[in-house]
Amino acid sequence: MGKLIEDPALRDKAYVFTDRTDAGQRLAACLLTSLKDIHLYAMPAGGVPAAADIALFAIPAGGVPVGAEIARLLGIPLDLVIVRKIQLPWTTEAGFGALDPAGEAIFNQNLLERSHLSPEEIQEQVRKTLAVIQQREARLRGGKPYPRLNGRPTLVVDDGLASGYTMRAALRFLKEQGAGPLIVAVPTGSGRTVRELLPLMDELYCLNVRTGLSFAVADAYRAWYDLTEDEVLGFLKSVGKV
Repeated sequence: MGKLIEDPALRDKAYVFTDRTDAGQRLAACLLTSLKDIHLYAMPAGGVPAAADIALFAIPAGGVPVGAEIARLLGIPLDLVIVRKIQLPWTTEAGFGALDPAGEAIFNQNLLERSHLSPEEIQEQVRKTLAVIQQREARLRGGKPYPRLNGRPTLVVDDGLASGYTMRAALRFLKEQGAGPLIVAVPTGSGRTVRELLPLMDELYCLNVRTGLSFAVADAYRAWYDLTEDEVLGFLKSVGKV
């Protein structure tokens, strides 16, 4: 079971961040304070905490401005892990699972059963999702292969945890790439999803945990909107990624 690090003062509160950049700065400060006291940070002879060999991945699009602030403050190079929810045919707001860069799917079986989709409809949505992933791989990562992680501590960032299926897909994929300790950092998350995902990671930094019957990532932010790929590239450029 992973360890949860949260801000008790923010539990069950809405609109606690100005935007993703503000959330990323506050999350980065929390990470910097906590990581230097544990195994992820080495203490050199001079006594100044220095980042160990941590691999940092953000999930686009929303995770990139959050990840950019973490990369900036912690001095860690930023990479992307391109995962995407498999959308229901009749809405872009909900998905019945997620797809990873290798084209492997994780399905929300309960939702899938309630949706009454045919096998052909499921495969069509998976095909569409894979096409988007491949396009993003080419444009946002330049088509580069993913690194072999060889046991490195791996930090995965997004702008929030709703159902958690894209994060599940990212963690599984990075574990297959050889990730060592898995650390997840998100500004906000559903209490139920936090509980469900903790066994899949070593640590979860989630400042704003919200319980209740409904949850939306956007409700943690006073300014929130869907980012374009051009905006994602702008954030990557700001930390020297492109």
